[in-house]
Amino acid sequence: MAPHANTSDPALRSPAQIPLRPLNAAADDEGLRTTRIPLLDGTPRVPGGFAPKAFVGEVLPFGVVSFREGHDIIGVQLRLTAPDGSQSLHRLHPLLDGSDRWAVEVALDVQGAWSFSFEAFADDFATWAHAAELKVEAGVDVPVMAALGAGLLTRAAAEKDRPAAQRKLLKATADSLVDAAADVTLAASTDAALAQIFHERPLTSLGSTTAPQTLLVEREAAGVGAWYEFFPRSEGAKRLKDGTIKSGTFRTAAKRLPGVAAMGFDVVYLVPIHPIGTTNRKGRNNTLTAEPGDPGSPYAIGAAEGGHDAIHPDLGGPADFRAFVRAASAQGLEVALDLALQASPDHPWVTEHPEWFTTLPDGTIAYAENPPKKYQDIYPLNFDNDPAGIYQEMLRVVMHWVRQGVKIFRVDNPHTKPLQFWEWLIATVNASDPDVIFLAEAFTRPAVMRALAAVGFQQSYSYFTWRNTKAELEEFLTSVSQETSDYMRPNLFVNTHDILTEYLQYGGRAAYKVRACIAATAAPVYGVYAGYELFENVARPGSEENIDNEKYEYKLRDWEGAEAAGTSLAPLLRRLNAIRREHPALRQLRNFRAHWSEDDAILVYSKHLDAAFTGTGQHDTIIVVANVDPHSVRETTVHLDSTVWGVPRGESFEVEDLITGAVWTWTDHNYVRLDSFSEPVHILKVRARS
Repeated sequence: MAPHANTSDPALRSPAQIPLRPLNAAADDEGLRTTRIPLLDGTPRVPGGFAPKAFVGEVLPFGVVSFREGHDIIGVQLRLTAPDGSQSLHRLHPLLDGSDRWAVEVALDVQGAWSFSFEAFADDFATWAHAAELKVEAGVDVPVMAALGAGLLTRAAAEKDRPAAQRKLLKATADSLVDAAADVTLAASTDAALAQIFHERPLTSLGSTTAPQTLLVEREAAGVGAWYEFFPRSEGAKRLKDGTIKSGTFRTAAKRLPGVAAMGFDVVYLVPIHPIGTTNRKGRNNTLTAEPGDPGSPYAIGAAEGGHDAIHPDLGGPADFRAFVRAASAQGLEVALDLALQASPDHPWVTEHPEWFTTLPDGTIAYAENPPKKYQDIYPLNFDNDPAGIYQEMLRVVMHWVRQGVKIFRVDNPHTKPLQFWEWLIATVNASDPDVIFLAEAFTRPAVMRALAAVGFQQSYSYFTWRNTKAELEEFLTSVSQETSDYMRPNLFVNTHDILTEYLQYGGRAAYKVRACIAATAAPVYGVYAGYELFENVARPGSEENIDNEKYEYKLRDWEGAEAAGTSLAPLLRRLNAIRREHPALRQLRNFRAHWSEDDAILVYSKHLDAAFTGTGQHDTIIVVANVDPHSVRETTVHLDSTVWGVPRGESFEVEDLITGAVWTWTDHNYVRLDSFSEPVHILKVRARS
């Protein structure tokens, strides 16, 4: 293996990296679950034994519990093996909170399968130095401590992997301790230069190690990105003189891409683009009878023109789709495609593979239900009658679109398919192309959502959409950033074509601003569905869906006109996405920290990134203060733990509001006033201290 010799290693960033050297490991007894120096409860880890995940550039916390009997001092280090087989070592520091837990942060900048193991060792020099300082000052065992120190330093000077100058210094110090007086021994035991030498190259004995564990580092887009969803058939659609609407095409939809890119989005997500069945086609607002000209739900996939590998003829052909993908790429956008594994009654699968569906006693095929919702235009798949056949067909469909240039799939209702299928499919696809990303749209029980993430989904929808109060948001955002972040990455969509929450229905423009600001800053992945910037907030009575839902009809929107009239949220979205690009702290998930305010409607949190990881050599800290009551003006005091970004409590620092440009001098206790009718959110940059 080729060792990483220093901290300039291009594969990772770590202020705690030390020179690579083998561990002087003790022989641990076979059959025992503990090592000579215990190493327990290592993280990252995933329930069920699946590999933890990170994305390129993510600052990953590693931790382990380690201790030993008696008073001797131990050290703990992390051994990382990169995908190319090269290794590096990183010293962990004790948390000193009574937990015996040790930790270190490392940013991994190379995609692929890494492995990591923890190593603990008796830190012989640190043990001697601590004992010598105490005993010499007390006048106890001074000759003994001098002799022990001389022996240790002589042993260290004989290690061939130490630099020559270092070995010379160690030998000279060892010689000085022979029959040394108390002051010489005390000086050696408290010498900072010696301590640094042994921190970087510890003198070890009784080494113990954990078995290597796999860590999957995926491409940055698996964990960072701003998504924008739209229906390509609506983009460029035109109302004809007879009142009917002519569908948009990929070519007309491509004209919307510059506007999406100008708002700063990274991913344009398309709902299914396939032929739509006519049998039981849904009409406007999910009615059971379609009128002439009703386009039907794009989730009722399959017709005479083809199935999941076909394109709706109104949108164009394969060449038009590939041209759309190229046009998106030219704008800096990736295309995400909806993967909805279900079929309309007209899908070719229904006649070619009836065993892939559930047949009822009366001979009919069961349609999809999600009580109380019913989908008479959709047949769900049955994965148990012919698992080998259906698995291979789903793989063929995915790889077909990968060959068309699609590397991101938003998966519709994955919790209604076998978990084992997803484990197999994602692993098989990623073995062929590790850049492919799957987003799970599974609004279901927490255990199921977490299991889908554990088996391979790179991103997950979440309950963020329904977490609106200060208490709800604090609990939710802390959970996703701390408890499940080793494997589950939330994509904080503020709305979808299926979801228009009561908060947005009744919260007015302030609600749209608040939700966008929180989603864009609290997690590195978030998304909006087209129309959000136009404040489309009218629901179908008795539901959490937009009235005149775009799933069942075309939507004609005037994006430019709304922005020219000052009635669009696009300028705020543009600013939020610019802030995300300018501040690397916002491109991390695990650094969310909730702070406190005296008002139940004022949410306060920070995102801090140490200078070692920003790429600029300076810390990056963002503080967000949000009034989550969209109907009020709130005044309160917020209380911050400023030590999170390195400012001692009570000391002042400057903050700049990145929305308004205002600058204030703050401490850890600050008055705020947030008017939901003007600017309901502060997004504050902590300015560097001189």
